[in-house]
Amino acid sequence: MNEDAFWQLLEDCRPTEPDPDAELLAATVTERLAQSPLSLAIGFAEQLSWALYQLDRREYGQDLSSDAFLYTRAAVVAAGRTVFDSVLQDPAAFASYATNLIWAESLLYTPDRAYERITGEPWDRGTRYSYESYSNAEGWAR
Repeated sequence: MNEDAFWQLLEDCRPTEPDPDAELLAATVTERLAQSPLSLAIGFAEQLSWALYQLDRREYGQDLSSDAFLYTRAAVVAAGRTVFDSVLQDPAAFASYATNLIWAESLLYTPDRAYERITGEPWDRGTRYSYESYSNAEGWAR
């Protein structure tokens, strides 16, 4: 799955009703991935990890706990490509997610749930980039 396909999947799965914690989005993405070839679930995990890794920087998370920072970064991703790009361009755009505790923890587990539904086995996921908070050494250097 390439970056464009990743963002398009999120857009295609976006619910029409309010979804403050991205629960509906995550459920729809999981369902879509579970009905797809395994390579798409794996590709989604790679793209999600890459997006979260890019947001793992000092200017976004220095005052947040590791979990709050991770779930807030997931909420930025869940909000879509336009929001994600605007936050990368202007770190101040991240502040409303952090101060209002807008979280999307459920999005983190979508590829794992899809993988298990496809294979019948739990996934010991390993992606190129870690999405865990503070793993982007370059983003925290200064």
